[in-house]
Amino acid sequence: MDTMRERFVSVTSRLLEEDPRLALVLAEITMDGFRDAQQRHPDRVINVGIREQLLVGVGGGLALTGLRPFVHTFASFLVERAFEQVKLDFGHQGTGGVLVSAGASYDWPAGGFTHMAPGDVALLDTLDGWTVHVPGHPDEAGALLRHAAAAGDDKVYVRLSQQSNSAPRPVDGLRLQTVREGRAGVVVAVGPLLDNVLAATEGLDVTVLYTATVRPFDDAALRTAVGRATADVVLVEPYLAGTSATAAGAALVEVPHRILPLGVGRAELRRYGTLEEHVAAHGLDAGSLRQRITGFLR
Repeated sequence: MDTMRERFVSVTSRLLEEDPRLALVLAEITMDGFRDAQQRHPDRVINVGIREQLLVGVGGGLALTGLRPFVHTFASFLVERAFEQVKLDFGHQGTGGVLVSAGASYDWPAGGFTHMAPGDVALLDTLDGWTVHVPGHPDEAGALLRHAAAAGDDKVYVRLSQQSNSAPRPVDGLRLQTVREGRAGVVVAVGPLLDNVLAATEGLDVTVLYTATVRPFDDAALRTAVGRATADVVLVEPYLAGTSATAAGAALVEVPHRILPLGVGRAELRRYGTLEEHVAAHGLDAGSLRQRITGFLR
């Protein structure tokens, strides 16, 4: 099976053939995968070099000309380093585009903390009007990339990861999906953490919801699920713990409830380790999740 990043290359290369409005802006990262596309479309595949602020600025400029830019690099460079350009060149200028990140929270531990971005979704939450996709499988990534390309002039962030569930789920870009029903609580699994959540909740009387789109947050689906269960909600997200707690709380503002937000901790892990070791260190492996979920629901 290919990775989400490899699927990004194949899907975007096809989209460049199909849609003359689409443009791609890179900052060296993943450039090797787009050599053929650049030769075929030199006016719409632009590599700015290792200049991330310029990367986003060029994307915003292309959007002003009527193109639909895909802007890509590691999440830490795309959202954190170039945040001012994201805020101004897309938000303030009223333009739309698709930010496509790689690296996620800690996908390449050997790159060190400079290549980790557990706070990217929380940072985008400070801006208005962004749709945020967090696919859990390469098939979902491909579908959501196509959805983003066709999303008019909307502002879209697609967060790609090395982590993946064993099988894809249908994604429409909007809804929380019910994967399992129960009465003792609701567990919301985001993107590539669904498999771990399903393993952690095996045999437990809980509803498991899944989403590959976290913004806009699906208020109605969460309220419906809570209506079938006690108002205990666990959020399991592959980025900074608590990122969606405010959104979930707002959805349940008229319902007495408790929320346990699980995700990446704030403490910096200073040993490189492996991706799997980082998952375990943040308590997001199946065993740790089961202990934390059952402890909360008791």
